[in-house]
This record gives sequence, structure tokens and C-alpha cells, in this order.
Amino acid sequence: MGYDIGFIGTGADPDDPDQDGFAMAYRHAAGYEALGNCRLTACADIVRANAERFADEYGIEHVYEQYERMLAETQPDVVSVCVPPGLHADIVISCAETGVPDAIHCEKPMAKTWGDCREMVEVCESEGVQLTFNHQKRFGGPAREAKRLLDDGAIGDLERVEFGEEHLYDTGTHVFDICSYLTDDEPVEWVMGQVDYREENVWFGAHNENHGLATWTYEDGTRGLAMTGQGSDYVGCYLRLRGSDGCIELGAADGPPLRVRRGNGWKRVDTNREGIHSTSPSRLGRVRNRLVERLPFLSPDDGPSATYTERAIAEVVGALDAGRPPEIGGRTALRSTELIFASWESARRRARIDLPLDIDDNPLESMVETGDLTPRAAD
Repeated sequence: MGYDIGFIGTGADPDDPDQDGFAMAYRHAAGYEALGNCRLTACADIVRANAERFADEYGIEHVYEQYERMLAETQPDVVSVCVPPGLHADIVISCAETGVPDAIHCEKPMAKTWGDCREMVEVCESEGVQLTFNHQKRFGGPAREAKRLLDDGAIGDLERVEFGEEHLYDTGTHVFDICSYLTDDEPVEWVMGQVDYREENVWFGAHNENHGLATWTYEDGTRGLAMTGQGSDYVGCYLRLRGSDGCIELGAADGPPLRVRRGNGWKRVDTNREGIHSTSPSRLGRVRNRLVERLPFLSPDDGPSATYTERAIAEVVGALDAGRPPEIGGRTALRSTELIFASWESARRRARIDLPLDIDDNPLESMVETGDLTPRAAD
């Protein structure tokens, strides 16, 4: 079956170094374009020049400033939502309630408030719309191989997951998602966290702590630990899995993308040139890439053929085509996102938070608004 694809929020020029993260639609488009059953038919952005640049890049016929008109006039089967997180809920809910798209693929993080996160999922389920979120890093070689090692019993029974990231929300959402993937979506019983927020740190319109600490416990007894900002160095790697018989590390500061230890020594695990965040060329490929400018008949080597976002898009379309639940569906995203808001709520209440989380707002943002946190304005 063929699918018409529409985009909401195209972002600025992806080649502009000052616009990193604002052009995820280009990465989504490459994923759909790589599939044989998708047609890129329409796009909308409130800055028309951005939409037109995107349309020129991908040969898209229909260009809009209002996504409502795009939906009504082009009737896309799948919509990619690539706007800042504060706009996700309104747009996703509005799209679902039109009855037009069969599927909505939204950028991460889910939304700015916990209430909005839940409502997005509930509305899409009631409207029969497949909702997914772009937690693409779970499709990378390190995460996939770590899961294989766990399932094969390489480190015995999993006892603890630990990670270090820049913050719990914007970047941490990926690691919480990988933790859910590695623990087979095991429910979490409770969360306890603390934050330091002394200097304003706003990413894409959303507050993020400067330094965070979170601990949690899964129902099967597995424990979790996350440290962010300055504290991320204490973890010493992107993600660590401690088992009864060994340890697995992803993205160690002084090591390869993936390694395993049973006993005294570490052993590197082959991930086919795939790192935590992206694929990479081989040594020969790096030499080739240095020659490309002088020898234009050479094609560059970007590493393995599919990026992680392209793999996520393939999962979105594949699930829709097969009528099965997608691996990165809304309920899966809720499980990991709940840990973010629960960590901030623990800091607000100064107490352990038993799940399910019973709030609707964004605790970090609320603490800033009430003056409980007073970050200095960023330079």
C-alpha cells in the first residue's frame, strides 16, 4: 500500500550550523524517501520560505503556512510533526481529531507537560490514529547489540541501569526510552530526584535543569540511576547495565560504543561502525571522504546505509502497513517520559514519587514560575 506523507514544521536550512535541531523534518523526509511506498506530497511551516526550501529539496508539490489547510486539501495518510515540544500536543490532537491521517509521527520530547503527554496518546487511541515518537537512538547498533547480549544472558540477571546525559528532558528522553527498551517495558514503581537550576537552560522553548539526579525502581527489582549536567561525568559512560555476572557499557568515555565485561577485562563488541548517536564511516571511508572535494567522481562514505531516524521511520510505516503496534508507539513513550516528570516532581515535593504520576503540569517550569527556582538569565 502507498502512503502520502505531510510535514508540519519544516525548520530552517539544515546546513546552517546555528540551526541544529530545528530541521528534523529533513531527517524524517530522508526516511520516507528511502521507502518504496511513500510519496512526499505536502508540507506546512509558519515561515513560508522555510517550507518552500524544504519542498524544493524533496520535490514536494503542495506548500502551506497553515497545517489545517494542508490536511484538508491534501489528505495525507501520515503526518510528521517536527515543531518545538510546546506545540506538539495541540498539533497532534488537532490532526487526530480531523480524521485525516492514519498515523502521526512526532518529534521528541513528547510535550511540555505531563497532562499534554497523556492527552495526546488518549486522543489518538480514541480516534484510531497510530501515534509514534522519534526515539530513534534505540535503533542504533549499540542499543540493539546490548539488548541481544542481555537476552543471551551475557551478564546474568540485570540488576541496575545507569546513565549520564546533558539533562533529563531534551536529551535524556532518548536514554529513558532505551532503558525501557532494554527492560522490556517493565513498569516502574517509584522515582526520586533532585535538580540544580541556577542558570537558565532553555532548549527549543523548554526548561532543562543544569544538574540532575534521579533514581527509580522497576517492579521486578531492577534499579535505575541517572545523573545529568555536571553530574554526568560521575557515571562515566552514556549507559551502563550492571548484571549479576558482569557489566555492559554503551558510549564509555574511554572506550568503544559498546563493550562487555565478565570478570576482569573489557571486551569490545562490534556494532558495525555504529555509535550512540549516529553511524560513522570506516577508516578507509574517512580517507575517501577527505578526497571527495578534490575527486568529485567519488561518493562519500557516511557509514551503514540507514540512519537511526530512517530506521525509526521504517518502523512507523512498517507497523502501519502490517496493522501491528509500533515499537516506538505512544504508550511506550509515556512509560519513559513519566520518569522525567516524576523526577522533577520529586524535586518539587522533596519526596519519593510513587507511580502512576498524578500531576498535569511541568514541575520544573512551575517551580521557575513560582520562584522556587530562580535561574540566572543565560548570556
